[in-house]
Amino acid sequence: MEKTLRLTVESTEAGERLDVFIAARLRGFTRSRVKTLFDGSRVTVNGKAGKPGLRVKGADAVDVLVPPERIHTVEPEEVPLEILYEDSDIIAVNKPAGMTTHPGAGRTTGTLVNALLGHTKDLSLLGGPLRAGIVHRLDKDTTGAIVAAKNDSSHLALSKQFKEHTAGRTYLALVWGGVRDMEGVVDMPIGRDIAHRKKISPRARKKRTAVTRYRVLKRFPLLTLLELKLETGRTHQIRVHLNAINHPVVGDQTYGKRCVPPAMEKEAADLLKKIKRQCLHARTLTLTHPSTGKLMEFQAPLPEDFEEILKTLEGG
Repeated sequence: MEKTLRLTVESTEAGERLDVFIAARLRGFTRSRVKTLFDGSRVTVNGKAGKPGLRVKGADAVDVLVPPERIHTVEPEEVPLEILYEDSDIIAVNKPAGMTTHPGAGRTTGTLVNALLGHTKDLSLLGGPLRAGIVHRLDKDTTGAIVAAKNDSSHLALSKQFKEHTAGRTYLALVWGGVRDMEGVVDMPIGRDIAHRKKISPRARKKRTAVTRYRVLKRFPLLTLLELKLETGRTHQIRVHLNAINHPVVGDQTYGKRCVPPAMEKEAADLLKKIKRQCLHARTLTLTHPSTGKLMEFQAPLPEDFEEILKTLEGG
């Protein structure tokens, strides 16, 4: 069933391309799906047909006629979820390592969407059935707090917060080396690497602004525990930024170092050798509730493997 969505351009969004504005507001829409909206003349601005490259103005009324997406089957699965909060609008969970956010690239089972559908039938389908409820993502092996929308109005409200960076995210990362400054900022545009298309890096033809703030929480021999806050939310941003400043995340198989230094204390070294994923955890997620307007913060406890490493390091 088709539905019309009314999007009002905020002053901070003025000057954006129309297709970029829609893609940012309708989180979960792929580029190809946004393109089909224009190909089918389904976008109007102040009542007139809109073109992808049109620059929007503050207070513009953008109407998007969303057609029903071709049906894909996503099977509900009874996967245990650590639910941090749930009501009729949103559900926040502590995502475990090894779970992708939504189906794609040949993966159709074991995702967060499968698990959410096994828990509730009330999920927004604005992003399509493969991304039911999804308004932001965490990498497969990154653990921690993630929120999903249970209806379309919540989806739009949450997407707007993530686009405008008013939703706050705090991460913990265990990194290699002694980070010199107690706090700092990595301001480094990133994009698809020119040589390795599956990787993100500063060596890219098309780069987007990326800003990560960090603060040292604890120092250990050869390692540092950091708290990180995102000002932007680019793919692999934290992992790429930390690798670029020569402090890659421990266990990162894509952007990190593969070998534990021989100088590492044996008990800690033995634990670290078993880690085959990045020690990166989304500890807190702060947002404004889409219905009540109340500021909410969800805290996700550390996974057992990460916590065990820190206890061993502290004991040593």
